[in-house]
Amino acid sequence: MDHDHMHGMPPPSSSSPSSMMNNGSMNGGGGQHHMKMMMHMTFFWGKNTEVLFSGWPGTSSGMYALCLIFVFFLAVLTEWLAHSSLLRGSTGDSANRTAGLIQTAVYTLRTGLAYLVMLAVMSFNAGVFLVALAGHAVGFMLFGSQTFRNTSDDRKTNYVPPSGCAC
Repeated sequence: MDHDHMHGMPPPSSSSPSSMMNNGSMNGGGGQHHMKMMMHMTFFWGKNTEVLFSGWPGTSSGMYALCLIFVFFLAVLTEWLAHSSLLRGSTGDSANRTAGLIQTAVYTLRTGLAYLVMLAVMSFNAGVFLVALAGHAVGFMLFGSQTFRNTSDDRKTNYVPPSGCAC
């Protein structure tokens, strides 16, 4: 029995994505070369990765650092929106359609940002994973925990449970 191929699948041809990554070309070996980065399916350390966009951050250390900063602030912004008064609204504005539309827009933005952070983590880069966690932690500490909250600020009546990920 042939155990080299999963469940009787044929071996990869010269134009398959795996062979394109191995030989670096899009047309099976000749012609114009397009270097492809291999997608990791386990966590790895290193600056050579792709996060959110094709070719970004690439192989530059500076761009990788910018990527980490970007993911960190995306996570902080997600937490800020999750704990924002715009998302909770107030009891006096519950009948106001404009307030409801603003709440919906903020919720949609927060959900989109949470998905972007999730997709960044799906690069399986350990550095991206750690800065996403750090961003959510710092964002929660600043905007959601009791650490910096005014004790007279009673938010329990209109509390919407935050979600770092809308999945």
